Amino acid sequence: MGLLGHHAGVTPGPTFERTTGFSRGYAVEQVEEFFARARVSYETGGPRGGITSRDVREVGFDLVRRGYDVQMVDAALDRMEDAFLRREQEVVRGRLGADRAYTELAARAATLRPRLDRPEGDRFDRADPGQHGYDPFEVDELCDRIGAWLDGEHGLGHDDLRRAVFTTRRGEHGYAEHQVDAYIDRAVEVMAASATV
Repeated sequence: MGLLGHHAGVTPGPTFERTTGFSRGYAVEQVEEFFARARVSYETGGPRGGITSRDVREVGFDLVRRGYDVQMVDAALDRMEDAFLRREQEVVRGRLGADRAYTELAARAATLRPRLDRPEGDRFDRADPGQHGYDPFEVDELCDRIGAWLDGEHGLGHDDLRRAVFTTRRGEHGYAEHQVDAYIDRAVEVMAASATV
């Protein structure tokens, strides 16, 4: 299955299984267009305006009949994001040097701490009335694991954060989804980058 070329550990040209029956998958044209742009951006060294690891993490595709299998595409996107992150960290180390790059990463990791220091149940804003939110207990539990990772404990990886799923709660019974998603995205960045140091 292709992602970014042989030097990234895979061969060019993404091919994924398609969904059958009434199952929906990612729109084929959208997936192939994004993977093609990502491959060019990666192989040319990420020209100005090229695709970044954040672009890979945040990309979305329409769900359609006979689309590409969602789990297969998501797994490929995870590997692609890791490849972009590794290269981005190499660029940072080349520009700043290893010591300063580590210091910069530590500073980014420190930005995760303030929310963790808040009381459980009050780490994020509540969802607006009538809007879907995430179960606060489940989110707080994951936050505690992120805190443990920041303290040097093992057992949590950035793939665990990517796969995190929370029960839906409405309004004030749930945390605001956009805040939780943004926080987890930042934690993924920090944890994935730390693996390349």
